[in-house]
Amino acid sequence: MARVFITGSTDGLGLATARTLLNGGDEVLLHARSKERAATLEELAPLAIGIVIGDLSRASETRELAAQVNAHGRMDAVIHNAGVYLSPGRVATPEGHSRTLAINVLAPYILTGLIERPHRLIYLSSGMHRAAGGNLQDIDWTRRRWDASAAYSESKLYVSALSAAVARQWTNVLSNSVDPGWVPTKMGGAGAPDDLALGQDTQGWLAVSPDPAAQVSGMYWHHRRPRKPAPEVTDADFQDKLTDKLAELTGITLF
Repeated sequence: MARVFITGSTDGLGLATARTLLNGGDEVLLHARSKERAATLEELAPLAIGIVIGDLSRASETRELAAQVNAHGRMDAVIHNAGVYLSPGRVATPEGHSRTLAINVLAPYILTGLIERPHRLIYLSSGMHRAAGGNLQDIDWTRRRWDASAAYSESKLYVSALSAAVARQWTNVLSNSVDPGWVPTKMGGAGAPDDLALGQDTQGWLAVSPDPAAQVSGMYWHHRRPRKPAPEVTDADFQDKLTDKLAELTGITLF
């Protein structure tokens, strides 16, 4: 039995992963963006450790969310599942960041730094990360004309590289990123061609499985198989420049 915290677990892949882990006898701490969203977890709430609440687009709420998680005791694994997809424009957070960057990258970074260190970390990526450029000069899209697909692809490149950086720097933690595929969730859309069951499987397996194949670090996965990510993901220099930039934007230093 493992204790697992899953961000964005009110619907989609996060909810599916939570159900699978709970059905397998693991303990799950759920997360909702708001009290209203938490109310949709009425069915699972009695089975879970609890529900923590925080809007990941807001740095202050993300920091408070980490404190809520720590109040429940140390987790064995954290699955950074929450994310946003194609935003029609650059929506600014209260701190002035792009909402895409804030939720997909800054929030996982902040939570990684502030949640008591678990044994396993899993970050949700996307095959679209391979379409991103590796230029870190304008990761917050303050100078470029907004491109929703490029911004999303970049965010997934960054979170994949963050996962690999954690694996390299924290050798006592198993850190991996996962491409769940294009699955029919609210984010992916009803016409998405991939299988939802397969889409939620790998991250839960990496979080709790005693299988030696799951007890590795620094890998990029798709359907329980390691895949080759974009070159920047495994580039130590790129990782260091990225984490320096994220430390600058958040005021939190991981390494």
